[in-house]
Formats: sequence, structure tokens, C-alpha cells
Amino acid sequence: MNVSSLAAFRIDLSGLIDAFAQANAEDSMTNPLTLAQWDILSSYLLPVVLPAGQVLFSRGANDRTLYFVESGSLSVHYQDEKERLRLAMVAAGSLVGEGAFFSHRTRSATVQSSAPSKLWSLTAIRYTELSNRQPAIALALAMAAGSVMAKRLSSRRRRVAVT
Repeated sequence: MNVSSLAAFRIDLSGLIDAFAQANAEDSMTNPLTLAQWDILSSYLLPVVLPAGQVLFSRGANDRTLYFVESGSLSVHYQDEKERLRLAMVAAGSLVGEGAFFSHRTRSATVQSSAPSKLWSLTAIRYTELSNRQPAIALALAMAAGSVMAKRLSSRRRRVAVT
């Protein structure tokens, strides 16, 4: 396979990078990486495309995947036997799954797409590989995700939306 063929298989993260640059929500993630670092990270991420109404993960799920939101919007909610309570909306330029990613605990809420959405997933196993091979990139991502979680925890309204 020649170099031009390899270039055709490159993952394009420009939409995600643009989403971080344009995001203005209080819990947006600031872009922690250079373009060269995003290029390296791209081989660790998988795209996730959700139609409106699809559940990304449910409360109680035992999964540590971190999701970066490129487009669309996600509803974070808690549902008990009586009713469904919306905790927060997550827009492009932010992330979901940070609570379980850091805590190694089950998901604290259900996340469902409110509109057609495109996300990028980073599993715990792939993050471990990244941290072994590219520690500076892994650290920058962990700090950026931690910053989002800290913003959510400091907001009384969004505190329960850490997923």
C-alpha cells in the first residue's frame, strides 16, 4: 500500500476540533491538543453516529467509555419508576461519560440523543494504550475531561449530570 492510499484512510477530526473551538456552553471542553496530536489521537477513537432518540448508554451500565461530542445534542436523564427527570443537555464541543471514566463506577444517568449526533468514543483500553504510547496526549485529554467534570460538579444545576 502506498502513502497516498494510507492518507485516504485517515480519520478526519476537523469537525470535532471545530466543535471545541465554537462551543460556548458553560461545560464545554477546551481544545487541549495541537493538530499533530489530534492526528495521533485519531487512531485511538471510533466514530459513533446516533439518530435522534437513540440511547448511548443507560444508568447502571458498567462501561468506562468517554465520548466527545462533534455534533448534535444529548439529553442526560435519570428515570425511576415514577418519572423521567432531565438533568442536563450536552451539546457539541463537550463530552459525556467522564464520571465512569474517572471513577470506575457504573453510569450514573442515561444519555440519549435529542437530535442526530456524531460522537467519537475512547474506550478505557484504548486510553491505556494511548497513555503508554503517547503520555503527553493522554495527560492533556485527562486534564481537559477533568476540567469538564469540575465545571459540572461546581454547578449546582449540572452536578448530577456527571455521567
